[in-house]
Amino acid sequence: MSNFTQIHSNWRIRGAHFLSVVSITMVLLLLGIVSLMMFNAKMLSDYVKKNIGFTVFIENDTKTAEINRLENALQIAEYSESAEFISKEKAAMTMKEELGKDFTNVLGYNSLPNSIEIKLKPEYTSEDSMLRIKNRLKRFKFIKDVYYQPSLISFINENVRKMSIAGITMSLFLLMIAFSLISNTIRLSIFSKRMHIRTAQLVGATKNYIRRPFIVKSVFSGILSAAIASLILIAVIFLLQKNFENIITIEGLIEIIAFIFVFGIIITAISGRFAVNKYLSLKTDDLHFEY
Repeated sequence: MSNFTQIHSNWRIRGAHFLSVVSITMVLLLLGIVSLMMFNAKMLSDYVKKNIGFTVFIENDTKTAEINRLENALQIAEYSESAEFISKEKAAMTMKEELGKDFTNVLGYNSLPNSIEIKLKPEYTSEDSMLRIKNRLKRFKFIKDVYYQPSLISFINENVRKMSIAGITMSLFLLMIAFSLISNTIRLSIFSKRMHIRTAQLVGATKNYIRRPFIVKSVFSGILSAAIASLILIAVIFLLQKNFENIITIEGLIEIIAFIFVFGIIITAISGRFAVNKYLSLKTDDLHFEY
């Protein structure tokens, strides 16, 4: 009978530890997915911003050498992601494809100017930066006009800002939930051993001596859970990449996994310490009722 009780007790302890690891794994996996969403939202934002830029219209009588020098200068400019010369003939062909007919037959000539399409780096897509770049470009005498859509820039930047605020708010909210769930999971795991804690106290064990194995076990649970959550997250990313290759990226994966491990270790260590301290300070009669 004694052996059966001992075996039953061991299975209960293992079951509690298993459920603790599963619970912590799910929470850390959720944090990893949210971190992945936040990182890819930034990548998507940068991708959108990289398609923002200017169209520089050039006077028709401008020499080819001057156009080439301007294009080369724009390609290496600190604010430029790319710069491409669009000849008036190429622009006419593009318009013909879009309209479905050749407008030059109506006018009798090609009225489109030569131009250079500039795509800006994300950090230079604010309205102030674009206005400064536009004024700088208009100093060239052979530049006819510099065109961009301020309303579109304002719309994109405003929505990116709102998305950033919403993402940060959601992340902080989830961090608080994660802390609460992991803390309660660790506390429940230690609750089943509260009598062992009191027994160790009665035989003269110090608080640090009693506390140490519980904290070590909690940290081990955190590391194990973080490892499992990271493997699941990696599998999810590679599955998503098959269908969303241009949106889902593995860049930043190392940082996300590092965050999962650090958060899992710190939270389980803190939660384990607080949970043990609670039962160390309780009276014997309260151990039967306090969770």
